[in-house]
Amino acid sequence: MLDRMKGPVLKTRDEIAIMDRANKIVLDILEMMRTMIKPGVTTAQINAMAEEELAKRGAKSPFKGYAPMNLPPYPAVVCASANDVIVHGIPNRAKLQDGDIIGLDFGAILDGFVGDGAITVAVGKVSPRTESLVQTTKECLDLAIEEMRPGRHIGDIGAAVQEHAESRGFHVIRSFVGHGIGRRRHEEPQVYNYGKRGRGLELREGMVLAIEPMLCEIGAKLKSRIERSGRDGVIQDVKTDSDGWTARTVDGTMAAHFEHSVAVTKNGPLVLGKS
Repeated sequence: MLDRMKGPVLKTRDEIAIMDRANKIVLDILEMMRTMIKPGVTTAQINAMAEEELAKRGAKSPFKGYAPMNLPPYPAVVCASANDVIVHGIPNRAKLQDGDIIGLDFGAILDGFVGDGAITVAVGKVSPRTESLVQTTKECLDLAIEEMRPGRHIGDIGAAVQEHAESRGFHVIRSFVGHGIGRRRHEEPQVYNYGKRGRGLELREGMVLAIEPMLCEIGAKLKSRIERSGRDGVIQDVKTDSDGWTARTVDGTMAAHFEHSVAVTKNGPLVLGKS
């Protein structure tokens, strides 16, 4: 769901500073959401809090009303994706249960620039395998960020995610990608979460990318599709609900998602919102 552009838009130091402030809002409110997570809370309550906090900070949502590719306008400021929902779950009044996991994807527009981030949070006590899925996905994000240095390649980012995820027995979702980010929520380039080192676009100082690995447990149907297509082939690893947004794993297995917006600088990766 990328807007049409002609290659990556390099950001100036001043523009990166604005994006840092936008992402500080994102990370602060994501942390507030994290503290709300417990059995009995609804994602509708989390969304209401986040919308109120955005307004307090003079920021707007890049999610609410977003309607690419003739989809119905997205109705919330948060994507709240529980258990087998990979991304784009719509907040609702269902109560979170002990043993659930919930992915929270959130953005902010400040002074014309977009911030974007995501976390996955355990609700109460989860199984050891689910805990490993969440931890591995976060580690994949950290490893991918370390690749964001001038002279490296988009393929290095994807390879870092894929190598670590598969070493732990998890599948990297291929139907969704990270992306450039700036004045638009989705800019070029696409950032695949799998790939080969040294391949793809060379990273340059001034690039800002939203890095967002999504992993899932492997069920029977997905395993068969992986075997047929190979390690680097195209795999239909997502099924979408009738609302046009909610994207689930094909076997109903658990999925996790983490994201940071990261600038490529001469000194290495800069995680925006943390500086």
